[in-house]
Amino acid sequence: MFTGIVEQTGTLVSVVELGGVRRITVDAPSVASRLREGDSLAVSGVCLTALDLDPRYFHADLAQETLDRTSLGTLKPGAQVNLELPTAAGSPLGGHIVQGHVDGCGKLVALDPVIPRDTPAFDEQTTDWTLKVRVPASTLQWMVPKGSVALEGISLTIACIDSDIISIAILPLTYWRTNLHTLAPGAPINVEGDVLVKLAAQQIAAKKSGFELTEDWLVANGY
Repeated sequence: MFTGIVEQTGTLVSVVELGGVRRITVDAPSVASRLREGDSLAVSGVCLTALDLDPRYFHADLAQETLDRTSLGTLKPGAQVNLELPTAAGSPLGGHIVQGHVDGCGKLVALDPVIPRDTPAFDEQTTDWTLKVRVPASTLQWMVPKGSVALEGISLTIACIDSDIISIAILPLTYWRTNLHTLAPGAPINVEGDVLVKLAAQQIAAKKSGFELTEDWLVANGY
């Protein structure tokens, strides 16, 4: 499990086709040095398995499902990716519960500074930003104003929803610490809805059908 608090960004070094999978290599010394073979980590919000480690690089294989559902299949060498290691049991939840199971790809509509660039008060290092993302229709049912969403693996709060576009306030720290400042309008954005909203929606649907949500059912279905 993750919490959507990005530790650092890494740089995609290479993408290689290996039979039925695509293997990526990421340059991220401070993360790679802490991994063991087979460990999980979130790469721009996608839970992957670390392979072929050395102190500077890690590798991970992308299955077809990952390529179809996330933005990772579109990335080219040089792209920046957000990285987060799993949260240890009992640790504070700095963001919200993030599974690393991306629901689909949205599209970056705009990322604009709150203070206009052409004003004397504008300072790119300290201004807040407004992020607008068009999300897939299938994920709108889990979007709630003032609720949580994971975009590119970042735990964020939805400010408002206009049709299929969600707006989010981005602090300077988030803007510069993550890959957001490297993305241009039109870029694909990994979207994961809040699992608690998903469970609530599922429970409402279950009540309508006469199904009872139990602890055994949650365990059997991976929650």
